[in-house]
This record gives sequence, C-alpha cells and structure tokens, in this order.
Amino acid sequence: MGQVPETIGGYRVVREIGRGATAIVYLAEHPKYAEPVALKHVKFGDEAGEGAKLNRRMMKLLRAEDAVSRRLNHANIIRIYEAVIEPTEAYVVMEYFPGTTLEKYCSFEHRLPVHRAIGIVFKCCMALDHAFRHGIVHRDIKPANILINDKDDVRITDFGLALNVRKKLESDSTFIMGVGSPAYMSPEQIKGYPLNQKTDLYSLGVVMFHLLSGRLPFRATNPAQLAYKIINADPPSVSQLNPDVPPQIDNVIRKAMEKDLYSRYKNGAEFAKELAAVRFKILDEDEVPQNLSFYSLLRKQMFLTEFDDIMVWEVLRISTRRKVGPKVKLMSEGDAEQRFGILLEGKVELSVNGRRVLELGPGTIFGELAWLDSFKHHQPMTAVSLEPLTYLEINPAALALASDEVQEAFQREVATVVAHRLGALAQAYAEHCPAATPSQRSADGMLDLQLVDD
Repeated sequence: MGQVPETIGGYRVVREIGRGATAIVYLAEHPKYAEPVALKHVKFGDEAGEGAKLNRRMMKLLRAEDAVSRRLNHANIIRIYEAVIEPTEAYVVMEYFPGTTLEKYCSFEHRLPVHRAIGIVFKCCMALDHAFRHGIVHRDIKPANILINDKDDVRITDFGLALNVRKKLESDSTFIMGVGSPAYMSPEQIKGYPLNQKTDLYSLGVVMFHLLSGRLPFRATNPAQLAYKIINADPPSVSQLNPDVPPQIDNVIRKAMEKDLYSRYKNGAEFAKELAAVRFKILDEDEVPQNLSFYSLLRKQMFLTEFDDIMVWEVLRISTRRKVGPKVKLMSEGDAEQRFGILLEGKVELSVNGRRVLELGPGTIFGELAWLDSFKHHQPMTAVSLEPLTYLEINPAALALASDEVQEAFQREVATVVAHRLGALAQAYAEHCPAATPSQRSADGMLDLQLVDD
C-alpha cells in the first residue's frame, strides 16, 4: 500500500477507504461541502501501446460515470459532485456513504433475514426505475456495486459502464460487448444483443437469488459453460435452497430472470410492486411487538383518522420511521425533493426566507407541497425540528405502489390539510392588510343586506 497523499486537487485527504484494480478511494474534505466526500483517484500509467488504450478506456469510463450520475437524483443512487480528468490522473468526487457492499451478505453463513433482503432489492428496483426513466441502463448490477449500511439504506454505485438508451447504439461509445460481470449478466447481454432496462432487472434478480440462497443460480467450471447455462438453463427454486423463503418469492425471481424479454418485468416499478405484495405477508418475529406498539401510535394520529386499520398497516409498510434531535434541518427551500413527513412526536418549524411561517405539532404533515406541485416539485419552505421528534417519511415512489385506497386517502387528506392551512394563513395575513372593499350585491344577484342601528 503506497503513501496516502495529503491533498488531491484541493481536497484534503483524510484516509484511504477502498482500493480496486484501477482506482483508490479516499475519504476527503473540502470547504464547499459540509460533509466529508468520497474521492475516487486514478493515476494513468504508460502512455504507449496497451497502456495508452487502458488510459483512454479509463478516461471514457470516468466521463461516462460523471455524465450519467449528474442526470440522476435518487435517494438510492450515489451522487456525483465533480469529475476532473487530466493527462496523468483523474478523480471523481462523490457522496460518501459509510457502508459495505452486498458481497458481505451473499455467503450462506452471512445471509440476511428474508424481509431485509426483500427491502434492499425493493429499493434497488426503485433506483433502477428512476435511472431508466432518465434514459440510463446500468449494465453492471452486482453485489459489489450495491452499498448498504446498518440501517439498510441502499446506494447503487459505479455507473461507469452505463448505457444511454436515448442515443443510437452505433454512436454510443460505451456500448461494448462484454461489459458487466458474467455471473450476473442477462442472456441478451451474453449474446451481445442490444440492451434495455430489462437487462438490469435480470441482474437484480440474480442478486436477489444470491442474497436469499447464499449461492449463484448458475455455477460452472469455465466461462463457456456458464454462458451456456445462463442462455439455456432454468435457475433452481430459492425456496428449496432456503426454507425461510416463501414460495411466492420463487415466482418473483423467476419472472425477473425470464430469458424471454417479453415475459420479464417491464420496469423496476413493476418488479418492486410484486416485492411489496410479498413483503407485506412476511412478518419478522422481532418486528412484531415493535410494529404493534408503533401501529397503536399511528392509529391515534389525526392525519390518519380516515384510514381504516388495513390502510394504516399499509402506511406503516411503505413508510420509513425517522427520529431526529432538535434544530435539525429536515428540508430546505428550493429542494427538488418530494418526500414528506407525518409528524408523530415533537414540533417542526416552517420558514420562508429566514422568517417563521408555521409551527406544527404531532398528528399533521410537513413538506407535502412539493409532492402536490406536479410541475417544479420544489419545496417552498424550510422545515426544522424544534425539539426531538419522530416522524414517518413518505416516499412518493413507494406511495405510488400502494393500493388505490391508500393513494386516494393521501390525496384527500393532504388536500384537506393544505386547505385548512391556507385559510389560517389568510386570517393571519388579513391583520396586516387594508380594509376590504364593501360589497352591495352577492354573486347570486341578491342584495347584500345589513342591519343598521337607528
């Protein structure tokens, strides 16, 4: 291991956090970022012969990763902040995510509980769906490119091999036969056929199989035999390899890994929806007492009064429970973030341009306006916790996969809350306004009569 540089391109290097065949990743700091960042550093070698080809290839991959990732803004995709490519070296500055890769959990002895594995794959489905809606196919989905932390937060990384499907394939410089990792490649990828988003869904199906069973679906002694099995053989049933896996999961994985493109899931959202349906039926024994207690707390919330019991359970499944301390910024004005919160305990302050607008207590929502804004999706107000608080975070991508009843209830209740707030704000604003113009006739043509004292 070589000496760690003190600085790279104006970034102060803290320590090395990862190393691959071509790059070293450092934890680094810079005054323009409030939090530490991950800096992937590449030094180019011999510029003659094969060395020159490798250098050009690395430059192309780094530019592709930068160009692709800048177009993607999703909670489960690593964010790229900056890429600098010079003749002798290059570095990519990205979000620092303190976690580990899924590789750790793909062995039989380190398998995750079924409900956790499903939750992780669900988040990957939504991330890939977001990428494809922006015209991007990853092409190298595998455990090494999926990061998780101890809270099961997920980040997909390494978009260097990504394909821009909105370009013509002939002009796409990253369309190269053989990219990806053989064990996770789809049949069409093995054959060198044109790719679309379904190749990523196939690879994610293989990842899910590996997570749940502790082994790959197709194993072989040489690449040719592996390619033959991927193209021609059916994978075994996961439930036969792991008795904790319910048979319904076999159907989900089988559909994700269909060799026929038309029979495979058409997008990540469809894959995620079937996972959610199965996950809803799986009860983790350790979670049951906690969920029952938390369900009781939810049942008392004013916002959920019109939700029946089954709908409240569904809200519990599609949301994420968050706890924060006082004076924590939960969202900022101008954020292009549609997630909103149901406040369960504590108080939140809403402000605009540094001026307090509202103070909210338990049983109501905050951050909902960006979700309602179908044009800009921007937060018009800043939300800050005034004291320790607990809230349910609602991700619109997850809400979109909920039942029609739950979606309609959210639309109705959020609209009601907004209407009441607008009325209250109008009342407060009226105290600082000039007197209104008196009316003599109502809209229906009747005279506006007033009692006059003698």
